[in-house]
Formats: sequence, C-alpha cells, structure tokens
Amino acid sequence: MSLEIVKVDGARPYPPRVSEFTQTFWQALADGRLITTRGVEDGRLTFPPKPFCPHSWSDRVEWVELSGRGRLYSQTVVHAAPAAFAAEAPYRVGIVDLDEGLRIATRILDDGAAPVLDGPVEIVVLAYDDGPLFAARPL
Repeated sequence: MSLEIVKVDGARPYPPRVSEFTQTFWQALADGRLITTRGVEDGRLTFPPKPFCPHSWSDRVEWVELSGRGRLYSQTVVHAAPAAFAAEAPYRVGIVDLDEGLRIATRILDDGAAPVLDGPVEIVVLAYDDGPLFAARPL
C-alpha cells in the first residue's frame, strides 16, 4: 500500500540516525511505504525495525510492508517543547495501534479539531527537504 506523501518545507527538526540496517526502512518510507521487520522463526513483528527478533533472539528477520492503517490509542498536545521542536509547538503526539497489532508512537496531524480516541487513522509520509518522517492523520 502506498502512503500519501505530504511535502514539508525545511529540514527535519531532529533527524534520525540512519545506519546501514535502518537505511532500508528510511528509503521505503521516502518511497511511500511503511515497513518493519518480522522474525522468520516466530513470525512476530517488531517496530521500530530491528536486526534481530526480540522475541526469539534470532538474527533471522525479514522486511514486511505494513498497511499504514490503525486506531488512535492516546494523544496529547505538547506546548512546552524541547528546543529542537520549539518552532513547531504546539503540536500533537500520540500512540497508534496499527491494524497488524503493533503499537507505535508518532506525531498526530490534525485540521484544528482534536482527533477522536479509538478513531481510525492513517500513516502519512512527511517529506522534509532532508528526508522523510512519518505521522498519523485521522480518517
């Protein structure tokens, strides 16, 4: 499934460290795909992606694509932001339960109205000038 890509002017306020392993994740995200790792032996997903399965401790993992759909579990609005994010305050962050059973923390986009808890959300790609990040948006 291809995620919507939302153009954002400027650089990411706190860019991630990209390693040889996580480069696969960030490239897929830039292409509009949300992926993660799954243990080959036990079939369990992990997020963020890891070079080993934390459930079986095996280093046999595979990349799998996620739907990018889920439900908003919790949220809050950050008013007193760390220096790196001060220019973006106030902003909303929350926890999303993805349809695949993973729970992730992410920024929550809104159109001025508070998103509804347990309401459906979709993951979108925020395409900054220096690379992608992801966020959830109410459906």
